[in-house]
Amino acid sequence: MTISFKVNGISHEVDSNRAIDRLIDFLHDDLGLSGTKFCCGIGICRACTVASIRTPNETATPVISCATALAMVDGTEITTIEGVTPKEGLLPIQEAFLQEFSFQCGYCAPGYVIASQIFLDGLRKLGSLPSDLDAAIEKAVGSHICRCTGYVRYYDGIRKTAEAMFAKEGSHNG
Repeated sequence: MTISFKVNGISHEVDSNRAIDRLIDFLHDDLGLSGTKFCCGIGICRACTVASIRTPNETATPVISCATALAMVDGTEITTIEGVTPKEGLLPIQEAFLQEFSFQCGYCAPGYVIASQIFLDGLRKLGSLPSDLDAAIEKAVGSHICRCTGYVRYYDGIRKTAEAMFAKEGSHNG
């Protein structure tokens, strides 16, 4: 038996004897994708967050790759920081994090980018900003740990990106 899944659009199969191997180890050791960061190793800090989609039409959900066995990603599509970043330039959320000086060491940044992009994609599907945007941001990234700068700068970047997204979309519709 094999475990089958995609990472950044590329199909992978591993033997079922690797079912309990951690996803982050597969990303680093087998695929050479080092953008997803290993930090606490027990799923608390969220530096290792990747996006997962179970079916083609499902919304992406954040997955803590240091605490997720390969068996748990069977049949999914995983997107890492390498897969979410455009080939040219940066995502609007990455630009916002740079403008806000959201990070110093950058270790937690890939997890924040992935979780924030999932959040922003969800807002886009919803079609509007929630009435309490700050509470929604807290729910989306409130469990992420940053040891350098605190959280206000990340939250400001997410808020500004969400507001700009709808201001831009509103200008196209009106």
